[in-house]
Parts: sequence; structure tokens; C-alpha cells
Amino acid sequence: MAFNGSEGKQVTLNEASAWTENFRDTISTGDTLGHFFGKDIINKILDQPGCMGIRIYYGLEENGAKNLVLAGVIANEDDLVNGVLAEYAVRCPNNCSSANVLNS
Repeated sequence: MAFNGSEGKQVTLNEASAWTENFRDTISTGDTLGHFFGKDIINKILDQPGCMGIRIYYGLEENGAKNLVLAGVIANEDDLVNGVLAEYAVRCPNNCSSANVLNS
């Protein structure tokens, strides 16, 4: 299968809130709930020649903190490993939205 940029689809709030609740039920208080990436780094990844989207890898830092590594991906499904990669997202907690069905 080749990527064309239309992969993925919008989900309902009910789906999203059920999934995030399921996740919250598996973690300890204070564990990472989410990550925020600003549009500048996301656009920098997407603006690479041939980039069809972003693949997100799960990572684990030496101190045990969960992270996400973002990489651009081209149509043949290859990662742009020599391109722009991203992490150092702003984590929730401590920088979370006000309480809502996705985080509480």
C-alpha cells in the first residue's frame, strides 16, 4: 500500500473519550496523559518534500518518562529519518487542558 495523505479518519468525541478513559484506567496518578506539539514543528515535518503525513513512535527515556517521536513519511511508507524529527513535547500533566472528557 502506498500512502496518499488521506490515511486516518476523524473520530467521535464518544470514541475518543472512551479510549482516553481506558488508558487513564491503566496508569498511575501523575503519569503522562498526553503530549502537545506546536504547529511550527508539525508544519516543518509536513513541509518536507514528498511528505504524506506523520508517523508517531512510542519512546521511553532513560528516566522512564514516556515520549513520542514524530517522523515525516513519504508515499512508499518510508520514514524521513534524515529529515526533521520531533520530540520534547509539552507534557500533560503539568500543562493540561482544563478538565474535560478526554483528560478527566
